[in-house]
Amino acid sequence: MPRMLDVSDDVRAEIGDAEAERLLAGENTPGHYDCTSCRTPGDSEQERTSTVLFVGDETAVLAFAHATCLPSQIVKVAEEQLQGAVRSINADGSGADPAPEQAVLGVTSGLVLIDGELHPALVVEPTGPIVRPGSGGTEDAFLDLLAEQGFVPCPTVEQVPPVLHGWSVLLAVGQLHAVLQPGAQGGTPVAWWQAHQPLQVADSWRAAANKSQTVMVYAAPAGSIGQQPREDLLRDALDRAAAQGRLVAAAMPLAGT
Repeated sequence: MPRMLDVSDDVRAEIGDAEAERLLAGENTPGHYDCTSCRTPGDSEQERTSTVLFVGDETAVLAFAHATCLPSQIVKVAEEQLQGAVRSINADGSGADPAPEQAVLGVTSGLVLIDGELHPALVVEPTGPIVRPGSGGTEDAFLDLLAEQGFVPCPTVEQVPPVLHGWSVLLAVGQLHAVLQPGAQGGTPVAWWQAHQPLQVADSWRAAANKSQTVMVYAAPAGSIGQQPREDLLRDALDRAAAQGRLVAAAMPLAGT
């Protein structure tokens, strides 16, 4: 049975047209899977499903995710991490959930009311714990790593956070492309987060961003905010994360229009 499967151009280029067509036809796609993002069950026959290709130096592993959690994309990971995932799959004899524990940054746009004025905001939340590179541990260091980059603790969403110099939010023709950070030794800015496909933002968000030329960027550890269908619910989730000490923030200049 054909699957409700999304295969991005990048993934198709990596696995080849023939394999992509077999996946879309349902030949090599499990009907049921555990989402590589939220880890809950999915059904590619009943709901849109993304193909996510984890690529190491020598190994590639195809995983599946709810399309509402992640777009179809390629995620580069350490080779040893992929090898560990493959050993785990072979040990239990199941290929239904081949994804390594690799977190991906999720970004949501919304308007935040501060002192009676609406400000454009981005909310960044990883799909899993962010471990300090090279630590070999499992402790989530996302907020600590961002603090080292200049993000500040956000005990309340009622105040505009300080500007993080050298960082910017790239918007082009009403679409969100990336969050840029300073390059090495003051060189060309590089993408800290980049959309797999440019994300459309609401006209009201774009108008507010063009007016202020500044975007509020909030970040919280995995599981703090979640997928919120409305801006009022997103604000409630931000307020809860702030009250729990699980929110950092920075204001960034707008690049583009």
